[in-house]
Amino acid sequence: MTDWTDKLPPAAQAYVERHRLDEVECVIADLPGIARGKAVPATKFATLRHFHLPNSIFYQTITGDWGEAATDGFTEPDMILKPDMATATAAPWAEDGTLQVIHDAFDQKGQPVPTAPRNVLKRVVELYKAQGWHPVVAPEMEFYLIGRNIDPAKAIEPMTGRTGRPAAARQAYSMTAVDEYGPVIDDIYEWAEIQGFEIDGITQEGGAGQLEINLRHGDPVTLADTIFYFKRLIREAALKHDCFATFMAKPIEGEPGSAMHVHHSVIDEKGRNIFSGPAGGETDAFFHFIGGLQEHLPSAVALMAPYVNSYRRYVKDHAAPINLEWGRDNRTTGIRVPISDHASRRIENRIAGMDCNPYLGIAGSLACGYLGLMQEIWPDKRFHGDAYEAEDAIPRGVYAALDLFDAAKDLHEVLHPEFARVYSVVKRAEYDEFLQVISPWEREHLLLNV
Repeated sequence: MTDWTDKLPPAAQAYVERHRLDEVECVIADLPGIARGKAVPATKFATLRHFHLPNSIFYQTITGDWGEAATDGFTEPDMILKPDMATATAAPWAEDGTLQVIHDAFDQKGQPVPTAPRNVLKRVVELYKAQGWHPVVAPEMEFYLIGRNIDPAKAIEPMTGRTGRPAAARQAYSMTAVDEYGPVIDDIYEWAEIQGFEIDGITQEGGAGQLEINLRHGDPVTLADTIFYFKRLIREAALKHDCFATFMAKPIEGEPGSAMHVHHSVIDEKGRNIFSGPAGGETDAFFHFIGGLQEHLPSAVALMAPYVNSYRRYVKDHAAPINLEWGRDNRTTGIRVPISDHASRRIENRIAGMDCNPYLGIAGSLACGYLGLMQEIWPDKRFHGDAYEAEDAIPRGVYAALDLFDAAKDLHEVLHPEFARVYSVVKRAEYDEFLQVISPWEREHLLLNV
């Protein structure tokens, strides 16, 4: 092996020892969370210290069009992308030996590019560290396994399981339902182990073909990297078995949406959870973090629900809270405090959808908590009972969410003002693209009736 492979993480090093390494994929996440980059021969990667991509990759909409976000004309200057070798991991579905490496984006003066989603999350984490705090997160990933869908005009259907029947709905936590797509799950487990990812568990959710993967708690950037990689892993495992995996917030009409719930705690420099006091009780910091979520989450929803489809998930009584109440062990509240001992006391944000960019969804959630800690915001009283009966507290559409986001100057300072400007420009351009598409609903109900 060459010198650079000696410094790989253990799982990647074990993969290289078993496979002839042919290719390295140099990747970075754009605003939607799509992997952009270059694939280079392994021999060439050994001599590379960085490579270049235009900064315009952060101006692209989900359709591949462009938002008018450039301030000095659309000249597309190059960024310098440097590998973070701690992120090196296998691509076990590839026929030839392949590694993936996440890169960080810098401008030509060596400064972090503020519009790069990974840099946004790193910035938020550094603000915590400046206070002597270390944020810890534990994300949950919900997604659907569906039948192959190559016609956008056709409704999405659940995948066909081993019995030859479509996956059934309303079978939450059913082991039999999980067995229906056992071969896909087997590959997810196997490839995750090869890539060095630790899965805390896989469960059947309430939707037809809907699964949830829980990840162990840890560093926010590392966990966002893991979700970024996992989305590709899951898609590849599904394709191997002639189905699709989708992370759309609401892929199937009448079925629950897919969320990315995020659990948060904060550790001080002595390794103590700042949400718990010396005697194990809840601290002011615990309540301030909740208060920050209640105060600032409406302005951050644009990061956690980035598409028109995202808001179809927010339906009462469909496992998607649209309130910002907080409660203990209460899944109807937007902010939940799970059962735990005092050392692992944590706060769960149940608002984010699985369609969000994991770097931006986690950054937005942590930013709200940070503002609560710094501004010493006290939350409303704990909610008792069914919070679906509570008042709606989040925007219900893209434009409303972006209006709140644009006005949230405190949030911009945490995330970076330039990122906030570009994000809003790109998302508004995306919505304008959507408005050019005439939906089946419009043709059915408006064509001959209005």
